[in-house]
Amino acid sequence: MSTSTMSAADEVGERAREILAAVTADPEFPAFEAATLEYSSDWQCFTGFPTISEWNLDTDKAPLFAEGLRAIALKAAAFELTGSETDAELALSAPVDEMTHAMIAQPQLLARIAERTGFTLIHQTDQEHTDYTSSEYTHAAYVAAWHGAPPIRYWLDKAEVDRRLAILAEKYDLIGSGRSGRQHAIAS
Repeated sequence: MSTSTMSAADEVGERAREILAAVTADPEFPAFEAATLEYSSDWQCFTGFPTISEWNLDTDKAPLFAEGLRAIALKAAAFELTGSETDAELALSAPVDEMTHAMIAQPQLLARIAERTGFTLIHQTDQEHTDYTSSEYTHAAYVAAWHGAPPIRYWLDKAEVDRRLAILAEKYDLIGSGRSGRQHAIAS
């Protein structure tokens, strides 16, 4: 992200708050939320959600959905204020980024909500940043938008995600799932 082209974090935060309010007021928002949370049966990521300490799909999906919405609103606001898709790919924590993927898996609902509320969805996997740290721009914009720090349960700093991923990789290897779930030697 080029910070030279970025708007002040408080401007992004203010616009993100407006975007989120419009999205949650949309008549199809309840259907979007239900569809996203139902998608949970396909949440088989080994390197996003499992970095949350004592991850539990039943108790974590609703608060993580709220954080994913905030992330989408922040990225949409950054795009609106800069016009740059590259700069709008704000740094997210791995678990929050995974939740945005679950949201994007509801393309028709999300597209209609975006059209009605006037925001542009920004997400391109090869451009995304999962290197969030609480000392950088995304954190400052989040604080400006919602007048408080993001919950550290979901907004893990990159160094902590990496530490947890190393622990998980060792455990995955012990059960024969190599490369953090990207391969295994189980013959069918």
